Amino acid sequence: MSQYFDLGDETLWNPSNGASLMFQRQVAVFEAELELPSGIGPMENDECRISPGTFETFVEALLEEHRRTSHTIWLALSEGFTATVLVLAERAGITVDWARYGATPEAPFEDVQVSTVTGMSAPADGGAWAAGLREKARQLGRHMPR
Repeated sequence: MSQYFDLGDETLWNPSNGASLMFQRQVAVFEAELELPSGIGPMENDECRISPGTFETFVEALLEEHRRTSHTIWLALSEGFTATVLVLAERAGITVDWARYGATPEAPFEDVQVSTVTGMSAPADGGAWAAGLREKARQLGRHMPR
């Protein structure tokens, strides 16, 4: 069995039930974390509708949050979800302003990793951060059937 994540008449992703359920649970976690709706609707009759405007706002907030942290564990826990969302965003025609996210974040850093050895770390170099996340999304996209 599989489920469908649709935007209008276009299917953006057709995962197995297990992958779909895990993704939907992660959506709920990140909606709570960002205090924003994702635009990813409930799964009904194996179909989930995505609201484009709300989803775009969620994608932008997710990327901003991801960019502002240097916390190793937070990044590890969020990277796969963020890359999966980026695949859906690309398929939905959402343009990501990578130059904006590649710059040093203007907002205060959040969840900064502190080490007794090296002290406080800053978020990764913007170019490297964007390239890594985009590459992860490309890899995942190859395994996300429509």
